[in-house]
Amino acid sequence: MNVTIATTTVLPLMEHFYTIQGEGANTGQAAYFLRLGGCDVGCVWCDVKESWDADAHPKVAIADMVKWIKDTPAPNVVITGGEPLLHDLTELTAELKAAGLKVWIETSGSSPLTGTFDWICVSPKKFKAPLPEVVAQADELKIVVFNKSDFDWARQHAEMTKPGCKLFLAPEWGKEKEMLPLIVEYVKAHPQWQISLQTHKYMAIP
Repeated sequence: MNVTIATTTVLPLMEHFYTIQGEGANTGQAAYFLRLGGCDVGCVWCDVKESWDADAHPKVAIADMVKWIKDTPAPNVVITGGEPLLHDLTELTAELKAAGLKVWIETSGSSPLTGTFDWICVSPKKFKAPLPEVVAQADELKIVVFNKSDFDWARQHAEMTKPGCKLFLAPEWGKEKEMLPLIVEYVKAHPQWQISLQTHKYMAIP
C-alpha cells in the first residue's frame, strides 16, 4: 500500500522583515526574519508574547515567504518565533535552501528538530526545558541571564553541547544593568563563554 506523507505548505506567520541580526554569533549580518506563531514555553519576560497563539496569525504559503525574501538582497534567513519547532520545518527549509539561502534557526529546543539548517541557535529556557538531543546539535548556545541561578543553568547545558559550539550569555533586557556586571565577571572567570547583547535594540531596528 502506498502511503502519502503530507507536507507543510503553509505556516502561521506573525511577522517578517529584512534587518540586521542583532545578537549571538551572527551579529551584524543582514538577515530576513520569519517569525512563526505559536509557543509552548511562555517566558515571563518574553518581548513578543503576541506570538504565542498560533491561531492568532495568518497561515502563509511557503512559496510566498520565499518570494518575499528573494525580492531583497538577503543572503540569510532566520526562522524564529514564538517557538518555531512546534511546526514541521522540513518543507520550509528545503525551499529556502533550494533558493540559495543560508538558513538559521533560533529555538528554545523544547520540540524535536525538523528541517535543514546552516546554523542552529538553541536558547534553553527554564519555563520548559530543552530536549537534550536538540542541544547536542546546537552551533550556538545562548543563555538569557535573568537572575544569578541562570549561570548554573548555563553550565549544565553547555555540558550537553558538541565540540566547537559557541557559548553566549545574554542579559535579559529589563535587567541588563543588574545582570551585565555579573556576566562580565563570569566570562572573565570562564572565558569559554562570550557576551551577547541585543544590539538591534540599541540601533532601534527590528
